[in-house]
Amino acid sequence: MTPEEIMKAVLFFLTVAGAGWGIWWKIDSRVKEGEKATEGRIKVAEERASKVAEDLASFKLRAAETYATKAGMEAQTAQIMRAIEGVGSRIDAISERLDRVFEQRTSRSTRT
Repeated sequence: MTPEEIMKAVLFFLTVAGAGWGIWWKIDSRVKEGEKATEGRIKVAEERASKVAEDLASFKLRAAETYATKAGMEAQTAQIMRAIEGVGSRIDAISERLDRVFEQRTSRSTRT
């Protein structure tokens, strides 16, 4: 090979390498821009996630303070059942009184 041919070959490889390096440089700059944008989005997502975690914790606390427990429901059910039994016994007493009233009226009408 002559020196001119060697120089042409070297220049060709340098041109190809330069073009490759230029393409790589553009790709790398785009990747860095994407990383910066992604970092901002990640920070926003982390802030939202921490806010949601705080809201969930406060809701759990409020639910634990507000809503009825199983023992509380059993106590309330027992009180309601006692009240219903009391009403039932009063109704039974009223029906007995009414029976007595009707018995007295029928006994009077048979006497006359």
